[in-house]
Amino acid sequence: MARPREFDEQDVIAKATDLFRRRGYTATSVRDLGAELGLRQSSLYRTFGDKHALFVRALEHYRATESAQAGQRLGAPGPSLAVLREWLLWMVGHEAGRGCFVVNTAAELGAADPEVRVQTEAAFDDTRKTLAALLRRGVADGDLPAALAVDDAVELLFTTVLGLRVRERAGHDPRRLAAAIDFALAMLTRPSA
Repeated sequence: MARPREFDEQDVIAKATDLFRRRGYTATSVRDLGAELGLRQSSLYRTFGDKHALFVRALEHYRATESAQAGQRLGAPGPSLAVLREWLLWMVGHEAGRGCFVVNTAAELGAADPEVRVQTEAAFDDTRKTLAALLRRGVADGDLPAALAVDDAVELLFTTVLGLRVRERAGHDPRRLAAAIDFALAMLTRPSA
């Protein structure tokens, strides 16, 4: 007869997400996970299968929480440029030095892990779609130029976001990041050449 679990699985996943976010996949051992989560290795294996399976669950958890919160912020009412600026500043300031788990994972594992790549690309696609919706709203509201090439602007902003997240993780001066944000947003309002 199997013993009942003495831990909350969602709490364990949340804690694992935090550990993987701080240390990365490669630098986090099963022993580290056990110590951080207060579980024996046998409990981890029995519940999650292996470290990789737990890592994928951690990415899913992050997308369902942090990424969803970012999406809600981008969908907030108000002038699109103000919403976008607030979101960008929030991203580089609300948990300084931690970076984005998805960006960190993409940088660490890249295309080497197909299952993880599906997760990171899905998160990136969600961000692009949400940015596109916000920019289209800005064009419709007259907050942005009618001639704005929304798809191109999304790619520029998305690339800027990735760079900002890496710089934030590296501990760069928040004022310099804010200056980069303001310059990128100013580019959106300039007439095309």
